[in-house]
Amino acid sequence: MATLDGVSTEFVRCEIEDFIAVVTMDRPPVNAQDRQFHQEMMLVFDALSDDDRVRAVVLTGAGRIFSAGADIKSRAAQAPEPGDAWQHNRRARECFHSVMECRKPVIGALNGAALGAGLAVAASCDILVASETATLGLPEIGVGLLGGGRHTMRLFGHSRTRRMMFTGYRVTGPEMYRLGIVEACVPPDQLMDTAMDLAREIAAKSPVAVALAKHALNTIEEMSLRDGYRFEQSMTTQLSHSEDSKEAMRAFVEGREPHFTGR
Repeated sequence: MATLDGVSTEFVRCEIEDFIAVVTMDRPPVNAQDRQFHQEMMLVFDALSDDDRVRAVVLTGAGRIFSAGADIKSRAAQAPEPGDAWQHNRRARECFHSVMECRKPVIGALNGAALGAGLAVAASCDILVASETATLGLPEIGVGLLGGGRHTMRLFGHSRTRRMMFTGYRVTGPEMYRLGIVEACVPPDQLMDTAMDLAREIAAKSPVAVALAKHALNTIEEMSLRDGYRFEQSMTTQLSHSEDSKEAMRAFVEGREPHFTGR
């Protein structure tokens, strides 16, 4: 089992094996997010983008909570300095985008509650699987705050997003699966096996193709059909010049499994 080279963190652990990185948010008791947490998440996911040993990432939380969101107790206890709120907002945004923009696909393994900023982390993942004990929610309305609505819209429709934001309603793992929000909802002791099986399936594909596919999907998400498909076509043309693309075609013609090198 390897770790990220030159990266030292306290609240975000990363282990690498067989082309898969397992990232664990580990800030007891509920993986609440503060300045250091955000900085460590950005550091880890930016490093993973450049690590050729990694082709897929599984992100989960230690303990029974995925992430309870912003560390409200810490924020409430501190006297704000000029610019603190803007700095916090900027760090939070970039933390979530470091997951979304990571060049490797990120599978979110929801082991428990993902609330507020924790929901934003989950919504920034590419694929989600959930434990039967998992929930997604926006509790900010109950503590005098807002936030997470736009990330929630990536997962839920109009009415459900507003119900969650206006009332703090929490969506359970089985309901997420019924709505098609997660790919699987399994007992807690099967969660990581389920996520790892999916990660291994992705890691077996060409890393060049997967990276371009993620880049394309992120880019076209808010494009028109014409512009989005044009962009995908340009990515396909770019991919076709890679060694992995040529190897995939040779393997198909020869009736064998391809051997990808990431070039």
